[in-house]
Amino acid sequence: MMFLLTVAAIWTIAALTPGPNFFLIIRCTLTGSRKIAFSAAAGTLTGTLCWGLAGWLGIGSLFMAAPIAYMGLKIAGGVYLLWLGLRLLWQIRRPAGEMTIPASKVRLTPLGAWRLGLATNLANPKSALFVASLFAATMAPGTPWTHGAAAVVVMVTISAIWYAGLVAALSHRTVAGAYQRARRAIDAFAGAIFIGFGLKLALSDR
Repeated sequence: MMFLLTVAAIWTIAALTPGPNFFLIIRCTLTGSRKIAFSAAAGTLTGTLCWGLAGWLGIGSLFMAAPIAYMGLKIAGGVYLLWLGLRLLWQIRRPAGEMTIPASKVRLTPLGAWRLGLATNLANPKSALFVASLFAATMAPGTPWTHGAAAVVVMVTISAIWYAGLVAALSHRTVAGAYQRARRAIDAFAGAIFIGFGLKLALSDR
């Protein structure tokens, strides 16, 4: 249970942190229909599923073939998370700008929006490293395979709830404005969490 709670906590913070997927769904929501936005979100979730499966199966195979790689991956993942946290904290120093949302309507079919969401997710190499870091931190060698499968389900479920809520909420422009005003505080919180987790991951002996 603690394993899944840890995965859920880390992945929730990651999902709430603005990134390419986040802004794609904002764009589709504010410039297109809900159907298009939900299709884009479904494509993003498909990408999350792919990354989750790859991280789970890849990390497990890597640990079995070369146990020493576990420590190396922990250090690399910790450094990456530390860098991500510092980057978020650095970004809040810059003046808050308006979200770049095209004024014209998005001319996408539901299938096209799904493909766009999937491509946006899979094209982000940071997703692969973050998922690898997550599994390296929470799934030690010898962990039952069912734990990895459950972790993937948790990741996809959290992302689905977040994106569905995002589409529903951002259908109202006042909510989008409120998010923009609170962006600095959200980024500061996420940055501090990632820095703490990255240091713990890189410096721990297990």
